[in-house]
This record gives sequence, C-alpha cells and structure tokens, in this order.
Amino acid sequence: MPALREALLNAQFDLSQKGKFPVVILVGGVDGAGKGETVNLLNEWMDPRYIQVHAMGEKTDEEQQHPPMWRFWRALPPKGKIGVFFGSWYTTPIVSRVLKQTTAAALDRDIEQINHFEKMLTDEGTLIIKFWFHLSKDAQQKRLKALEKNPDTRWRVIKLDWERFKMYDKFRKISEHALRETSTAEAPWIVVEGVDARYRNLTVGQILLEALRKRIDHPVIRVAPDAAPLNAPIDKLNVLDKLDMAQKLEKKKFEVELEKYQGKLNLLTRDPRFSKISVLVALEGSDAGGKGGAIRRVTAALDARHYHIIPVAAPTEEERAQPYLWRFWRYIPRRSHFNIFDRTWYGRVLVERVEKYCSEADWMRAYSEINDFEQQLVDNGIVLVKFWLAITKEEQLRRFKEREQIGFKRFKITEEDWRNREKWDAYKRAVCDMVDRTSTEIAPWTLVEANDKYFARIKILKTLCQRIDAALKKVTLPPKNGLHS
Repeated sequence: MPALREALLNAQFDLSQKGKFPVVILVGGVDGAGKGETVNLLNEWMDPRYIQVHAMGEKTDEEQQHPPMWRFWRALPPKGKIGVFFGSWYTTPIVSRVLKQTTAAALDRDIEQINHFEKMLTDEGTLIIKFWFHLSKDAQQKRLKALEKNPDTRWRVIKLDWERFKMYDKFRKISEHALRETSTAEAPWIVVEGVDARYRNLTVGQILLEALRKRIDHPVIRVAPDAAPLNAPIDKLNVLDKLDMAQKLEKKKFEVELEKYQGKLNLLTRDPRFSKISVLVALEGSDAGGKGGAIRRVTAALDARHYHIIPVAAPTEEERAQPYLWRFWRYIPRRSHFNIFDRTWYGRVLVERVEKYCSEADWMRAYSEINDFEQQLVDNGIVLVKFWLAITKEEQLRRFKEREQIGFKRFKITEEDWRNREKWDAYKRAVCDMVDRTSTEIAPWTLVEANDKYFARIKILKTLCQRIDAALKKVTLPPKNGLHS
C-alpha cells in the first residue's frame, strides 16, 4: 500500500503539471459494499488540491429548477484535475426504475442519453473510470448487521438501507441492465468485489494508477476520422437564398407594433404560469446583423431582476479546460427566468468550422451533441427560441462603412469583422448546414430577414410572444383554495 500511494501521488502530480486531460471517477454499487470508505481513502491517499469529491445526494431547490444533468456539468473537473462522483448520473434513473416511478422505456432513454454524454466527454479528452462495488445478498445483509452492531459505525446504517435491502433482487436486475448497456469501449464499467476492504482498496488504487499512467505516459494521438461529406445541393439553392430580404416596416407602424408586442411580452412573463417555465433565447447572425438592437428591444419589456444577457466571445482559459458545452450549461436559466445568449454553442459548427479551430470530425459530431443538449432543455420546460439574423452581403458592407464613420459605433467594427467578410461564402454554407441539421421540431430555427431593422425587431418580438404563449397554455397550476385556477 505505501508503494501504491506514492505512485498515485506521482501520477497525480504529473497529471496536474501537464494539464492535458481531466479524470472523472464514478463510484456506484450496492449499499454497504464500501463506496464511502473508498472515496474517503482516495481523498486520503491523493493530494486534495487536485481532487474534487462530489457526493450527489438529493437535489437542492436550485438543482430542481434545472435539467437533471445541470448539476453534473457544473461539477466536471477541468484539465489536470480529478473529479470523484459518489452518486452520479446513474443513480436517479436506476432508483426511479426500481421504485417503479418510471417505465422501462424511460430507463432506456436515460441510458441512451448517458451513453451520448459519456461519449462526448471522452471525445473531448476526458478519462472516465467507472467502479461498481458489488456484494451478494447474503454479504450485504451481513455487512449491514456488522455496521449496525458496532457503536462506532451504527450511524452509517439508516432505515432506508434496510428498505433497499428488501429490494435487492430488483436493484440487481435493473443495475445489471444499466451496466451492460453503458459499459462502452470509451467508458467501461469495472466491477469490484466489496467484501474484503483490503482487496477492494488495492484493486481500485491499482486500476486508477494504471489508467492514469497509461494516459500520461502514452498520450492518445487522436486521428480524426473522415466525416461523411456534406454535399452542396444539386440545384444550388439554400434556405438563406429563399428569404425575402426586401421586407420592410415603416417607422410609424414599427412604433405601434413595438409597443404592442413589448406590452404583450411583459404580460406573458408576469403570468402566474410563467413561474413553471423559463425562456432561453439563442441569437446568432451575420456580423452587423442587428443582434444588439434586437436584444435591447426585448429586454425593454422585461423585469431586470429576471433576465440575464450572456455575451459569448472567444473561450477563456477556464473554459478551454472544459468540454465546449460546459460554459453554456453554466448559464441555463432557472424557472421564471429569461436568458438571452448573444452568440451561442453554435460557434462550434460556425466559426470553429470555418476558421478550422477544430477538426471536421469534431464539428460534425457537434450537430448531434447540440441536438441532445437542446432536447434536455426542452424536456425540462425551457422555451428555447433560436434566431438567425440574416442580411445580404451588400447590406453588411453598408453597415460596416457606417460604423467606421459614426463615432459611437466605431467600437462595433474590427479587423476581424473585415476578415470574416472575406469568408462570406464559407460562413453561408456553414449556416445552411447548421439550420438543416439542428432545426428540429422541438427547437426550430427562426430565420429573420434583417436588412430592415424595424422588420427584424418586430419579427423577433412577435415570435417570442407566440412561443411563450404556446408554452403557457400547456401549464397547469395547482388548485387554489380548493378551486382550479
């Protein structure tokens, strides 16, 4: 054991110094099989500065107002560190199925989502090590009785442990199914016999050491697979070319419509049913497309206490140490809140694709990862409204020149804007592919003809009101004073 501890500390030091990848350790299994003791031991054996232990118990009030995976995304370790999850994304699906709170089909959907999640983490470079501690039914009963008999450990056995023991066979059946379906090449399960503590501890320590040393000493050379080609349409038509960019709105009519839809939006967000949903607006568009002006017209109708604008620029050092979706999961709105993203997670399939900041395989897989992400948002009652503000190349040039000439707009135009303009056709192709692959029934894109700013702003406000109103109609509030409201 002393030699193993020293080797683990050395491996952990090398991991932190090189900072090339994060490590996620999942600890699950049968009650009484030594999960807690093993987690405490890892914390004792290793440097606590570079290991983060997360005991995922009952959800907090804040966590209940977000998608189920939100709390796990927030707890992911950055590159160079180890995150230990005592209770993980497997716990709720398995327990809920055993208690018959969900169906077998729901469990399989959860399993599919977990496989997608873990595949995305490993594709982003995360080393995932999953331990399942097992005890036979007789061994578990003996273990629980021994813990209960000892005054020093009696506190560790509660009524719930014995209630779960009565369902041992159900837990084993459901857990076995979950493990079998999620033991993948990228993240296999390692089943550890939990009867003998010394065997259990050395086994876990040695497996962890081997996995760390293998990845540190022999870094994975990722050869990007050839992605299936995205061929241009034969007729050379696309969704952007079919937009009627000549649509306009006179100023007087704009002012009337603006007051109408801002007032409606304000009333919708003050509706009692709004407390059961939240709104996430994803704004993308061509440079100088008018996102800033549109945001100002939307927020003018909202209570400042309940909305948040998230401007998205190049990722920070902290964000580069995490999977690319991590920085967006952090800003998912809680219920009754309204978050507006100025640029979004679609940067992976737009700027990162065109500028070659990631491989073709990386941005190709991002389409399905983004669809999975948005599915989770919508399933949790979030009204996701996605806008692409489209302008013509000629209109963009006019706005660029205008920005250079007007003093208070000069900060809006940079050399990068002019450089991006030279890649107009490449960005146009990327936008069309993005809409084609991510405009789903649950999260459709709204393409906004934005050559005329008045027309664009009203279309955005009107669409928001329609989507929020439709969502509120599906909300049922609890009875009030014995009567249905």
